[in-house]
Amino acid sequence: MMDPTIAAIATPLGAGGIGIIRMSGQDALSIADKVFKSKSKKVLQEQRSHTIHYGWIIDPDTEEVIDEVLMMLMKGPNTYTREDVIEINCHGGMIVIQKILQLLLKNGAQLAEPGEFTKRAFLNGRIDLSQAEAVIDIINAQTELSLQSSISQLGGTLSQKVKNLRQELLEMIAHIEASIDYPEYDMEELTYEMIQSKTEMLLDQVNDFIRTADTGRMIREGIQTVIIGKPNVGKSSLLNALLREQRAIVTDIPGTTRDVLEEYITIQGVPLKLMDTAGIRETADVVEQIGVEKSKEWMTKSDLVLVMMDASTKFTTEDHEIFKLIEGKRCLVLINKTDLPRKLDIKQVFAYVDKEQILELSVKEGEGMDQLENRLREMFFAGEINVKDDVFITNVRHKDALVKAKSSLETVLETIELEMPEDCLSIDLQSAYEYLGEITGETVGESIIHQIFSQFCLGK
Repeated sequence: MMDPTIAAIATPLGAGGIGIIRMSGQDALSIADKVFKSKSKKVLQEQRSHTIHYGWIIDPDTEEVIDEVLMMLMKGPNTYTREDVIEINCHGGMIVIQKILQLLLKNGAQLAEPGEFTKRAFLNGRIDLSQAEAVIDIINAQTELSLQSSISQLGGTLSQKVKNLRQELLEMIAHIEASIDYPEYDMEELTYEMIQSKTEMLLDQVNDFIRTADTGRMIREGIQTVIIGKPNVGKSSLLNALLREQRAIVTDIPGTTRDVLEEYITIQGVPLKLMDTAGIRETADVVEQIGVEKSKEWMTKSDLVLVMMDASTKFTTEDHEIFKLIEGKRCLVLINKTDLPRKLDIKQVFAYVDKEQILELSVKEGEGMDQLENRLREMFFAGEINVKDDVFITNVRHKDALVKAKSSLETVLETIELEMPEDCLSIDLQSAYEYLGEITGETVGESIIHQIFSQFCLGK
């Protein structure tokens, strides 16, 4: 049975200049002809592909004109889904868009599930699963680097690397299986030494991919950066200064910030997910206590902790407690308010962190901010990141598949060391082959496919 023709709104609901309703499937053109009246009396099914036609959407039962539209006609297989596709460009009011969609459903279309257009593109072989996941990453991109990385993945850079690895594995498996099944044929012998050499080469490539996962996650999500410190040391002022806008409320009253504020920002190409937190101190205020606990919780999840200190106050037991909390975390200590008379003994800070981890600044006067931005880039990205040419693993599912493939390849090496039969090698090589296929969707289960596309928005 052929898949039903699907339709959905492809633009956000609400008032706007233009709204788009998308329809895909074998009956897309015939349904469009039922509800579209061209100014030049054209029949859409008779027109050339990839053309735009002006006219009106009309209810065929009542002859009521719903809207003046542009109808975009694209015939398969040269479309996003490889099916016939219609896109109706109408006015962007919520009522008119909904009326057109209901009219399409009334005349034979079926409401699309989230991500069903992209799912059809995958199932019809236009893109693989990693490219499909790149589509949602492009939509959700919060930084320039994450957008570039997603576009690169959509272009197939990751897919091609994975396919090359799988091809190497397939050739090894085929050679081993042939030598076992047809020993009478004169074939080049694939010795244990040759298998070991090729497996080590493949393992190195898989390890290279896995090593990019942390950087890839930071590119995709931003470096999770938590600003912590006692109340009134300048945490919210730092957030505002980095954002270059008054995002957080700043007062002289301790405990002003009671919840975690999250903002995305790119500093010299470095994507940061900045979190301004409640000042850490002992307090009887129940609401502020919750904020303090949230600060500590986010600190444990962060990639970087920015510890704010006040140069105009002495080192306290609260400072000591904060340094105990960040033990083992990647951090920078920012000594703020250097424009005021100094009371902080810097030697007490040296007892907890190295001198290279300390920066002095005055957020109020704008002093030291350039040095902070330079240090952030140096800490995370030594040299330039070329997301257009390099492959970064930005997806947890991809990393998990690579880790499993790595384990299988390591088992192959152990099997060789134990001088076990060749068919044992073939089993683990086959496992690695299938795990890598999960990345591109060639060996993935239906439940995983459904889970991936359920995260998409309607109309995509």
